[in-house]
Amino acid sequence: MTVQLEQQSTLRELWQRIFHDTTDAAQDRLLQLLDDRRQALLADPPSQAGDTADPEWYRDAVIYCLYVDAYAGDFDGLTGRLDYLEKLGVNTLWLLPILDSPMRDQGFDISDFRAIRPDLGGNEAFVRFVDQAHARGIRILFDMAVNHSSDEHPWFREARQNPDSPYRDYYIWSDQPDRYLDARLLFKGMVDSNWEYNDATGDYYFHRFYAFQPDLNYRNPDLLIEMIDNMLFWKARGVDGLRMDAIPFIWKEEGTDCEDLPTTHTILKLIRAALDYCQPGTLLIAEANMEPREVVSYFGDADECQTAYHFPLMPQFFMALAEADYRHIRDALAPEVTPVIPESCCWMSFLRCHDELTLEFVTPDVRERMNRYYLHHPQYSFREGEGIAGRLFYLLREAPDKMLLMHSMLCATEGSPILYYGDEVGMGNDQAFFEQTSRQTGFRDARFLNRGPMDWSKVERALEHTESVEHQLFEGVRAIVRARREFAACFHGPGRFMDLHDPALFGLARQAGQTHLEIYHNLSDQPRHVELPTAMRDVMTGQDTGRQVTLAGHAYCWLTPAD
Repeated sequence: MTVQLEQQSTLRELWQRIFHDTTDAAQDRLLQLLDDRRQALLADPPSQAGDTADPEWYRDAVIYCLYVDAYAGDFDGLTGRLDYLEKLGVNTLWLLPILDSPMRDQGFDISDFRAIRPDLGGNEAFVRFVDQAHARGIRILFDMAVNHSSDEHPWFREARQNPDSPYRDYYIWSDQPDRYLDARLLFKGMVDSNWEYNDATGDYYFHRFYAFQPDLNYRNPDLLIEMIDNMLFWKARGVDGLRMDAIPFIWKEEGTDCEDLPTTHTILKLIRAALDYCQPGTLLIAEANMEPREVVSYFGDADECQTAYHFPLMPQFFMALAEADYRHIRDALAPEVTPVIPESCCWMSFLRCHDELTLEFVTPDVRERMNRYYLHHPQYSFREGEGIAGRLFYLLREAPDKMLLMHSMLCATEGSPILYYGDEVGMGNDQAFFEQTSRQTGFRDARFLNRGPMDWSKVERALEHTESVEHQLFEGVRAIVRARREFAACFHGPGRFMDLHDPALFGLARQAGQTHLEIYHNLSDQPRHVELPTAMRDVMTGQDTGRQVTLAGHAYCWLTPAD
């Protein structure tokens, strides 16, 4: 009971920091809601996966990211693909938007925060899928856009028609588009204002993304309570974690850029405390596309998000490969660039995702070089040169050795690695999907190239033939994932970059107790010889290497001391 009272005190203190002394009744409603949800979870606990006693399971996660419809049609179809995913070796699935949506932004425009899209099978099919995944030890994360809703959400449909609606203040309105003028355009080149005129009431509403995604108003305590309850709704259905999409933008202040404001962090602390009060263990992922020294604030004192994406690391993998120089990666992880984070927290890292290969935070010189190396066609430019769209295999000019090398670098470096669906079999750009979706949405968004459907008939035929590129890639990625999971404890802390007197040799040493792991990558296209400190064993082949290993061009090896 003492712990519970301490938690309640924390919740009250955080609430007062946001709303001061004006919302005591709303504060009481929140606490009553949390007590009710806590009791319901105790009485009817959802299914769980893996070691339920390990609150830091996410540090050992190998994550596979997918769109349910593009990957398997619906949740029953995705249940049928669990054998494939289990064979690949991933232990966590990140499901890109699955909540009800008119699909104008591929699901990031949510029209019901408590409903799975009917075309995916609805809530019942989703819960059945979660139970099946948990039975195999696979955890489930999904996206929740917390900054905005769809303009087709019932809240907004009523608010835009009736100034006296109780939902009117769930959004942000102005008689003139002259508020928050320092807020930058996030979709530069696709939208020309953060304000949109509303004919029915003769005023404007605020949005940071597309005009059909009006921003939610977290100054309204009722809205905040609703959003916390939406998260608890999915917690009760077994969801292991939520990707907090667009979290840096939720609080607005006049005279600021409306990004990463102090109250945003207080709200995030309140959300984390509320979820933990009801039942500890729900993972919160900060989707904050900023410099690491700014992103670390989303960990708080280990009381906000447990994980966050390391966006600026992504282009440095590509720079290291293009220029055969591992120092691009080393420098991105140096303490002055990537500060130390709380011990219980971790980064999440990826090579590519559903969005662009972001160049927003690199120098103009690096941006120019990245575009020269990887922008193979002008139509794949995103945000006026600040990003490059396209799937990983396409960007690497369909070179299997480079594809596997990049996956090894990803899994060897900091953070829980995220694999993007289809990369493990060399899926390429989907021009037809790009054209079709551009016509449907009215936006020629280059990111649509990355989001096309998985061609299972092609994949399954190819995997039957051991000489196929798809088979080579699948088995190579599978071996890397197996090695990463076998030595998971070695990745709970930072690795040590080894000076091998050659920038083309990227070596990392990792230690956990008496377990020692060394990982070597040859970033050049020419063979390299590595002198080892002791006789080693190749983790993937089981063969002893002696005290020297020769790496072919764009090859890698994972080694541990020989017995």
